[in-house]
Amino acid sequence: MAFPSILTSLIPPLAVAYSGGADSTALLLLCTRQFPGQVHAIHIHHGLQVAADDFAAHCQGFCTALGVPLQVVHAQAGHAPGQSPEDAARRARYAALSAAVFELNRLSAQESIAQAAIKTIVIAQHADDQVETLLLALSRGAGLPGLSAMPQQWQRDGLRFVRPLLDVPATQIRGWLASQGLQARQPGGANLGQGWVEDPTNADTQFTRNRIRHTLLPALQAAFPQFRDTFARSARHAAQAQALLADLAIADLLQTGQPPQIAALRRLTSARQANALRYWLRHAHATAPSAAQLDELLAQLAACTTRGHQIHIKVGAGFVQRQGSVLHYSTVL
Repeated sequence: MAFPSILTSLIPPLAVAYSGGADSTALLLLCTRQFPGQVHAIHIHHGLQVAADDFAAHCQGFCTALGVPLQVVHAQAGHAPGQSPEDAARRARYAALSAAVFELNRLSAQESIAQAAIKTIVIAQHADDQVETLLLALSRGAGLPGLSAMPQQWQRDGLRFVRPLLDVPATQIRGWLASQGLQARQPGGANLGQGWVEDPTNADTQFTRNRIRHTLLPALQAAFPQFRDTFARSARHAAQAQALLADLAIADLLQTGQPPQIAALRRLTSARQANALRYWLRHAHATAPSAAQLDELLAQLAACTTRGHQIHIKVGAGFVQRQGSVLHYSTVL
């Protein structure tokens, strides 16, 4: 496996999101070799399966042997009505990672440890994860935000998140681990803290992502051997286009105001109305309309020619309503 060049650009100290699986094990080893003594591992304990305690114990044993401090964080991943369990777990995981780093930095400052604050968290998603994310988005009829898949790096809570392995196929990662003399172990089995632990849910094809992994990816490999590179390129094109749409939405919302003035919205084309409304709902209210909800909202805007015309449309967990001359979003009936 070629050394990911992005690792050399990172500024230590840094934190590694460490699940105990193959991918995060490889990333943890690469980081500790690049930045000896300047790496912390964070394990998120969701408690979603019976093997969760074994994963945490395995991570503690591996980190102890490696001489890397480990912080185990318990995170609640319950999902709200209409929210997918996967999305809820992802949001809980990133919030927990940020909170763990803030706590590590607080303790370091409190104990007057002569070490800079951690400002970077590295995540072990790889090229196959990127393809799975894109295919999931396509299967759901996603727009450009979904088709952009996963960025290699982004900012959240004042921290930099980086995916150094995003261009590396899963087979290369496991091949490299084998070359390092590491092997897989099953949860609850022998050799606790050695090698990496196999998550039994990864083989459960009742989950769409696993069906893609075990059925579609081998077929794509046979038909289009370069599919990881070409899919990633398409995702980057989608991300660039989405960035331009975001810039346009910001410019249009400067003209319409926030909350948006109905008359000003109506002066935009239908496509620009849709773009501005998506951006407003996502960034001001952390919600996203379905295609049907957005179509209905646009139709109501087109019909809104009199003062007495009412707008009241369900979007996410709340409603978009007309209040005088503006659109208003509220989760209160």
